[in-house]
Amino acid sequence: IIWIYVGIINPSFDFRHWRSLLFFLLSPLAETHHTPTMPFKRYVEIGRVALVNYGEDYGKLVVIVDVIDQNRALVDAPDMVRSQINFKRLSLTDIKIDIKRVPRKKELMEAMKAADVQKKWEDSSWGRKLLVKQRRASLNDFDRFKLMLAKIKRAGLVRQELAKLKKSAS
Repeated sequence: IIWIYVGIINPSFDFRHWRSLLFFLLSPLAETHHTPTMPFKRYVEIGRVALVNYGEDYGKLVVIVDVIDQNRALVDAPDMVRSQINFKRLSLTDIKIDIKRVPRKKELMEAMKAADVQKKWEDSSWGRKLLVKQRRASLNDFDRFKLMLAKIKRAGLVRQELAKLKKSAS
């Protein structure tokens, strides 16, 4: 009915779009379809925990306590002085704490402790990757040598077990 109606009003109408629409409306998926959830969840907001990308505070976890303008935020952390920082220097994390705008240092520290920010960060895959990166960077030459030997030994054991499995399978 829609095709005929649209064809009468506008004969040059492209019916390919209507076929997909009609297929969707008549399919059983149409009844279960729901609006998609928003994929982006990290907003610049008061209480959002962020990681400093570069600069003198590189690698520190900070909390946004106020938004100054579209380019800068006022950030604070227990081990640093409250300062303004450009958003380009921040990477927003999924962690958010419940604080009011521009809290006292004591209130911020209590909120961070209550939200267990440090543990959440260390348990996240992002935090673990950064920890591994720091450990690797701190290795000296002898440690790298020992690591290489351990990898060779592990690969040998895996190869032996694989050979046993192949032999028993055939």
